[in-house]
Amino acid sequence: MRTTSNPVFKNLTPQQGGGYAGFGSAAAGAGQFTNQYGQQPPQGPHGYQQGYQPAVPTTRPITIDDVVTKTGITLGVVTLTAIISYALTAANNSLAPLFVIVGGLVGFVLVMIATFGRKQDNPAIVLSYAAFEGLFLGALSFMFTNISFGGAGGSGLIAQAVLGTFGVFFGMLVVYKTGAIRVTPRFTRMLVGAMIGILVLMLGNLIASFFMDGGFGLRDGGPIAIVFSLVWIAIAAFSFLMDFDAADQLIRAQAPEKAAWGVALGLTVTLVWLYVEILRLLSYFNND
Repeated sequence: MRTTSNPVFKNLTPQQGGGYAGFGSAAAGAGQFTNQYGQQPPQGPHGYQQGYQPAVPTTRPITIDDVVTKTGITLGVVTLTAIISYALTAANNSLAPLFVIVGGLVGFVLVMIATFGRKQDNPAIVLSYAAFEGLFLGALSFMFTNISFGGAGGSGLIAQAVLGTFGVFFGMLVVYKTGAIRVTPRFTRMLVGAMIGILVLMLGNLIASFFMDGGFGLRDGGPIAIVFSLVWIAIAAFSFLMDFDAADQLIRAQAPEKAAWGVALGLTVTLVWLYVEILRLLSYFNND
């Protein structure tokens, strides 16, 4: 069975007999009904079990409309808080580092709680993540584009990054729906391996930056940094295919409707990742 490179979807593994771990199944165990003595209840004249009432599903299955709606709500919260964060940092530049640190750290912690605590379908956690991620994105966008922080391009650069992000998103959605690139176990292994390699490079660059200016040059705006960002953007783009496939599996398995919040969280994580990297790349080309 395929898995996804997005950590939010990691625990959404199919269970035997249908349903997904972390979300459960309304009909699970319905065929295993026994009385307290381990025997089947007595049957009536037409084969029906006396005194047995079939379980009534407590929730309806997830649909594509649920995914679209929950993802739209989550992105709306991200956008609103990002606008507020940007306005506040524009009025007081000293708030930018604080918002970036607090928003980034709290957002990361909430994703970890959702992932390892199997709470991907908790709307409070998902929307809280969206709010703190918006705080992070608004301040970070200001730092990338405001001249006082060494950035360039202003609001025009942010608009380009947003358009580029959603352009990649819808482009990869078309690629997935048409089957131009199929999500296979081999594809998954290659993508996860590439992601691990990139993360190791980033960690090495961070450590090297303590001993030499700019480290290995992966984030200094030079030719190596541009190539590194392009590779990182490509990996984020291909990660959408894994996310779409994980969401598709949930829908086909008729997971509960609340699972749409987990899909929204996973897609938002990838969108934020892609936006930040595109904005960073554009800032390289706009710096004098």
